[in-house]
Amino acid sequence: MTHSRPAKRADTAALLAKYDRPGPRYTSYPTAVEFAGDVTTETYEERLKLANAASTDPLSVYMHLPFCEHRCLFCGCHVIISPDKSKASPYMGLLEREIELLADRLPERRKVSQLHLGGGTPTYQSPEQLDHLLTRFFEHFEATDDAELAVEVDPRVTTIEHIDALHAHGFNRISLGVQDFTPEVQEAIERVQSVEQTELLVKHARSKGFRGINIDLIYGLPLQREESFERTVDEVIRMGADRSAVYSFAYVPWIRAHMNKLADEDFPGREDKFALFAIARERFLAAGYEPIGMDHFAKPDDELSKAKRGGTLRRNFQGYAVIPAPDVLGLGISAIGDVRDAYVQNAKKLSTYREAIEAGRLSVERGVVCNADDVLRRDVIHDLMCNFRVETARVEAKYGIDFAKAFAEDLEALAEHEANGMVKISDELIEATPQGELFIRNLAMCFDRYWREKHSGGDKPVFSQTV
Repeated sequence: MTHSRPAKRADTAALLAKYDRPGPRYTSYPTAVEFAGDVTTETYEERLKLANAASTDPLSVYMHLPFCEHRCLFCGCHVIISPDKSKASPYMGLLEREIELLADRLPERRKVSQLHLGGGTPTYQSPEQLDHLLTRFFEHFEATDDAELAVEVDPRVTTIEHIDALHAHGFNRISLGVQDFTPEVQEAIERVQSVEQTELLVKHARSKGFRGINIDLIYGLPLQREESFERTVDEVIRMGADRSAVYSFAYVPWIRAHMNKLADEDFPGREDKFALFAIARERFLAAGYEPIGMDHFAKPDDELSKAKRGGTLRRNFQGYAVIPAPDVLGLGISAIGDVRDAYVQNAKKLSTYREAIEAGRLSVERGVVCNADDVLRRDVIHDLMCNFRVETARVEAKYGIDFAKAFAEDLEALAEHEANGMVKISDELIEATPQGELFIRNLAMCFDRYWREKHSGGDKPVFSQTV
């Protein structure tokens, strides 16, 4: 279906101003703020046993490599800062041991359709260290022929040799963190890198057969201006990136204290921030990219675009996925797994994680076990977040419900957005309008029972702004 989407920056900015509010990103449902300590290693063991027996489907795996040489001030990730790279070597051994522990518990589930290395900075490790770790991983698990093997990289510390080492293990996806090419913005966020560094890696990755090459941008950073951000977006388009994620800066100093170092007076104002995303949207759409979800853009021949057109796009903690797996394993400190409808998060402290792994135990400190209502709502929310539509008959047939009765309160909340032209609601279909695609998080929040009952009126900040 082809929509006439708001592409002009002034139109987009005006719409954004109406709908900016705190809200989840829905990489999971229930979201991580609902995770609790009553989900333990024993819970994980039970779910892994079910996962091994219940399915032969391939797994998705996320591996957290948390080390960075320096902390970027915009960063919201769980990282360990150490200029001394020798300190990371013991951690790599712990990851190898965790791989063995999981493999032991999944003797019948060793195929992998998605492997994602995130961080931190995965390429903080040397090419030789990555080669050793991946060799150990693939001794226990086997990638499917069409597997997505992806890595997040910082162009400042990533070399041609890193790309070659990953390619040798079959890696075929790469995401490069840029945020903004403007020198004064880079200095303000303490992340200085050149266009040339980035383009060198893009070209080499493409020569090695990497596809779905993604470049991350962030809007709402200190000292960002419309003219300079437009130049950044145009550079990304010129480089031929297959995809770009344009994230709203999640300013959460109550969670990430280092963000307090950013000067309040340097942030763009509310309307200026809206204008930055509007510029990115206008430039990417004009260049032929298609909007994916709430903040991604992809070329029409990219697999994300194809999956969206086919209604098969899915979402997990690694972002949007084209080869979804019913179970996700998380390895390393703070990593989150999703196994048999239970979210499990590893210990965040390295010492706690080390103690468990060295003792031959998995290291889970919190999570949530989804009930039937959670599973139902997650399905609906992810349909909206990924494909901008919910076919009510599919949901009714899958869960044996009357959609209108089960979601009466939710549909009432959604009706307000329909009155504002953001969504069309019928007995058969809920579909975001072209304008509503910009605010898909806001539409999804109508189906979030936890948000409605626990967070919508709270004084304490929980989520970043939706815009």
